[in-house]
Amino acid sequence: MKNTRLNMQSKYLANKKSNTSIEYERRIHLACEYIEKHLDKVIKLDDVAAASHFSPFHFHRIFHALTAETVNEYVTRKRMEKAVIRLVYKLDLSITAVAEMGGFSSTANFSRAFKLYFGITPSALRKGDSSKINSKDGKLYSKYGKVFRPEEMYSQFVTRSGVFTQNKLEEMLMKVKIEEQAEKQVAYLTSPNGYELESISATWDKIVDWAKNKGIECQRQIRLGICHDNPLVTPIEKCHYDAAIEINPSIDVSGPYKQSVIPAGKYAIAFYKDIPDKISNFMTELCSQWFPDSGYEPDDFPPVFHYLNDSRKDGYVEMDVYIKVKALNI
Repeated sequence: MKNTRLNMQSKYLANKKSNTSIEYERRIHLACEYIEKHLDKVIKLDDVAAASHFSPFHFHRIFHALTAETVNEYVTRKRMEKAVIRLVYKLDLSITAVAEMGGFSSTANFSRAFKLYFGITPSALRKGDSSKINSKDGKLYSKYGKVFRPEEMYSQFVTRSGVFTQNKLEEMLMKVKIEEQAEKQVAYLTSPNGYELESISATWDKIVDWAKNKGIECQRQIRLGICHDNPLVTPIEKCHYDAAIEINPSIDVSGPYKQSVIPAGKYAIAFYKDIPDKISNFMTELCSQWFPDSGYEPDDFPPVFHYLNDSRKDGYVEMDVYIKVKALNI
């Protein structure tokens, strides 16, 4: 009898701990969302704590314990990642404008912070001069172990790297289409270790089983990968990846699964069929080759991958890439 009570208590405590962990993760997710929405503004610790509903006295320690980064480290990393994308893909913006948009008090301060983080100056990055970079000098490598290779952010037409055959790449880019999309209700689960393949696979296994238990059979599941970060500048394990399945709004969604909306609007849709390792290169080509002549620019929503096959069985990925767009303001 005593052992039975102990087992029941253990199960209760384990369940309670699990529910507590889910709630803590949910709140830290809210904090990260607040930071990412305010990267171009002054970010105060008290405001971030308030967004997560944690006491400001304890928030910093909790954030560091769950993310392995201090709030300042997280803010700096996200600002640097946003700045490098602007420098490479928004050539109409001057380095001074990129610095101002990122909340830096001067171009000199921005250049100094950028070099400390990436090991290269903004001007050298703009010139595509990788001879002036030593990745091990930057914080991106010393703290996160991520080697920054600027040449990977430029089109193969510039670097002559030949990732895709020229005819195949030109064909893929020519077939990009623009379509209006209705709003989609989704349930999603976040990969705990970013874009690491094992973590993504395990995350998909869990949400696929969850959907089956909710009455959505495998063949009817619309599977969507929401990719918040660029792995060329963000450490793989820090990238934010959501495995999402389209659902009826009436379906009950509870932790650790979350419910969200993919907004209605105009999307650029590109078809991709190749090995997983080339996806980042394909996204680079879309940004550097297709967008500049499209009349559009990416809107403020992460790319969505609509998977059309099971890559673990087939050995390749077949998918439609959805990028929310808006008219380019000239």
